[in-house]
Amino acid sequence: MSDKQAVADFASETYPEYSYKIQDSYIEGYDPVSYAAPHSSLLRISTWVGMGLILSILPALGIVVWGLGSMTFAYGTSSQGEQPFITLIIGVVALAVVVVAMFASIKYGRRYYRQYRKETGRIN
Repeated sequence: MSDKQAVADFASETYPEYSYKIQDSYIEGYDPVSYAAPHSSLLRISTWVGMGLILSILPALGIVVWGLGSMTFAYGTSSQGEQPFITLIIGVVALAVVVVAMFASIKYGRRYYRQYRKETGRIN
């Protein structure tokens, strides 16, 4: 006889891990509440940052409008009469950066929702 004895894996037999997802227990036709569902985009900080960046488009757009106004009415009330093109470039660059960051943040925040839709075929 051998000195080695077959020992079962005590941890995995005593405390088995189940691959369980909450959507497996949903009743057919049930639409989960948006904020309480684990796949909700509203629970992600990156989604809210993206929504805040939507509002941050306005100051960048204001810089663009100011630059265009300074180019159009160079001798009006604008104090930026000598270099309006630089203001316009700064506004366009700021607008592009904010828009890219906004789309990236919202897309990243909604990743679990897209995964949920792919796995289950549900819309909500």
